Amino acid sequence: MPDRDNSLFSRGDLEEALTLLTRLPVPPLPGTRGGRAAWAYPLAGLAVGLLAALAAWLASGLSPPLAAGIALATMVAVTGALHEDGLADSFDGLWGGRTSEQRLAIMSDSRVGAYGAVALIFSIGLRWSALAIIAAEGELWAALIAAAVLSRAPMVTLMHMLPNARSTGLSSTVGRPPRDTTLVAIAIAAGVGFLTVGFAVIPVAILLCAATLAIAAVSKAKIGGQSGDVLGASQQISEFAVLVVLAA
Repeated sequence: MPDRDNSLFSRGDLEEALTLLTRLPVPPLPGTRGGRAAWAYPLAGLAVGLLAALAAWLASGLSPPLAAGIALATMVAVTGALHEDGLADSFDGLWGGRTSEQRLAIMSDSRVGAYGAVALIFSIGLRWSALAIIAAEGELWAALIAAAVLSRAPMVTLMHMLPNARSTGLSSTVGRPPRDTTLVAIAIAAGVGFLTVGFAVIPVAILLCAATLAIAAVSKAKIGGQSGDVLGASQQISEFAVLVVLAA
């Protein structure tokens, strides 16, 4: 269970975020703060984006599609395909069941169905295409960092906005981040976004707000709240939204 430390910031919050959202080797923590540490989720995204940007730089001598593919593969590897798994499970469950109970049961199944497979194909293919367009313009590193950071803020927002759809699971274990934690996560994401892509962060933010509200409405209607899979799906959809705006 999360510790009862209610301060806004605490030592170990970044390590907790990295442990939860990546496969990077992080020293074991003596305790956890759950939702209180969610302000650091965009910083965990920053680590993912920086590693992907490094991979893109090392592959800069290759064609733009290859460099983009290597960068995307790095992001998937660093996170252990955690968010891709959430995307597939969410699409299978939200559109494969008739009741909330059926949908949650499908989302808990490790097998990937037709909806999930199609969602993964489109997610990887469209993000790869957007990154290839951006790589051809020589701005791949900035887009990778911006997308990785900005796409983690909607996760925190949904955790704050919606109750847990089930009493067990990763999201339920982490808990609900308070308002100040959520605002800090949004501020960090917006700040890094502005530093990397400048005023392009404005249309990105507008699209992310719309996408987050849409995801919240669908998730609330179909399963009564959010789950870890829904949060993973929100990251994938948000990352694609960022890249589409930047590619355009």
